[in-house]
Amino acid sequence: MKLMMVCSSGGHFHTMYQLQPFWSNYERVWVTFYTSTTNATLADEVTYWAFGPTNRNLTNCLRNFLLAWKILPRERPDLIVSTGAGVAVPFLILGKLFGAQTIFIESITRVKRISLSARLVLPFLNTLYVHWPQLTRHSPKVQLITSYSSSFVEVN
Repeated sequence: MKLMMVCSSGGHFHTMYQLQPFWSNYERVWVTFYTSTTNATLADEVTYWAFGPTNRNLTNCLRNFLLAWKILPRERPDLIVSTGAGVAVPFLILGKLFGAQTIFIESITRVKRISLSARLVLPFLNTLYVHWPQLTRHSPKVQLITSYSSSFVEVN
């Protein structure tokens, strides 16, 4: 199985990197923002640098749709995993249309409502993982996780 790991830098990247017990056993490519931390951490990984910032930035959203359109047919991931934020939207939407399984892991800070990014991609997701039980009412696709392990992700 080939993975595509898509996330913003900072906390979203940190969360994705905590999932290493899961993703380390698979062929993978990364899509994130270029920072000194992401560049150093992913030095030995196949990495594509996305356009940021993406928070309500239509220009960079369109640029990332074009990037996804270019990368997805080349890499052909079986599963796209994202911890957010805005950079996830084009990759999860187009990834689903290209036939990949799609998973979004919501931030632990989202307690009352799922994020805008998660709401936008929900129709294109196989699973949306959340950390708080009250968020599971949004859709049958929403599942509660309480800890990360090498097998918490279920792929249909």
